[in-house]
Amino acid sequence: MKKPDIWLLSAYRADSHAAWADWLIDNFPQIEWQRLELPGRYFSWRIRGNPLSWLDTLPVNQPDLIIATSMVDLATIKGLHPRLARVPAYYYFHENQFAYPVSEHQTQSIEPQMVQLYGALTAEKLLFNSNYNRDTFLDGVDNLLKQMPDAIPTGIRQKLQSKCEIYPVPFEPIAPASEKDNKLIIWNHRWEYDKAPEIFANAMLELAERGVDFKLALLGARPSQTPDMLTLLRKKLKDRIIADDKVDIDTYRHLLGKASIAVSTSLHEFQGLSILEAASSGAIPLVPDALCYPEQYTEQYRYPAGDQTALVDRLAQWLCKGLPPVADVSPWYTSNLLSNWKALLNQT
Repeated sequence: MKKPDIWLLSAYRADSHAAWADWLIDNFPQIEWQRLELPGRYFSWRIRGNPLSWLDTLPVNQPDLIIATSMVDLATIKGLHPRLARVPAYYYFHENQFAYPVSEHQTQSIEPQMVQLYGALTAEKLLFNSNYNRDTFLDGVDNLLKQMPDAIPTGIRQKLQSKCEIYPVPFEPIAPASEKDNKLIIWNHRWEYDKAPEIFANAMLELAERGVDFKLALLGARPSQTPDMLTLLRKKLKDRIIADDKVDIDTYRHLLGKASIAVSTSLHEFQGLSILEAASSGAIPLVPDALCYPEQYTEQYRYPAGDQTALVDRLAQWLCKGLPPVADVSPWYTSNLLSNWKALLNQT
């Protein structure tokens, strides 16, 4: 029996994109995968330039299905390669550019939004990793169309909404350590503007000023030029920091297994895999009451988004008076999501 032939196109192999693509390949060996990826850098060029990067390198065959991430300019690829025009495509949204915060060093552009809108109109199915991701995309499309001066199409939201389905990125739980460190706080995010590390750093400094006993593991990637707030943390809380690097996977899992609290201060999070992983290991999540988090965590694990004082108050309470119960994040485990993905891919 011939294996289904599926192209997997990922134009920005960042951490979560890579984990998803690797998971698909590993869990569906019965599919003949043809995988094309571009490194996760030069965002503006990647999202607009991937049809050029792949212009002469696409496989010569005609696949049964294309699965493309929403960083892929799917409409242009199909236009440049007429043989692909009738090939069904699923468009996977790790994120959407309508809800992605822009830093002070970036210029707001509708180009990335238009790429995703045209790609969504081209695809047969739109797959999102959370309800928040889907809803902000659809709302963003509505707001974009309102900016058009004339010749505005009607029914676009309804057309897109009928194609939307929710397929989170599955992950394997991380085992708790044999002994938890009840004072260990984990930060396992990139040190970038969209994760608001300054709020986290200032909260840690304030927590120390209040005389609360705690330790820190700073595990996220950071830019080549060390941010000022990270330098300050290293100086002021030197004796509390037990890890400070993007560590190898075994060390990462070990530290997550030991930690008792995992903190997010993110300005954007469409699924929040880093906190899900930490919660699976028994670390108590403390996350903003916004973004995808209300879908995943009950009120006891959430604080008002952007409120540093509320964050510090909650941490002080947990560290001094005891932690709440471990959060249940098993709905996102591979064991509970694999059947959904099987049903989706068996349609080819």
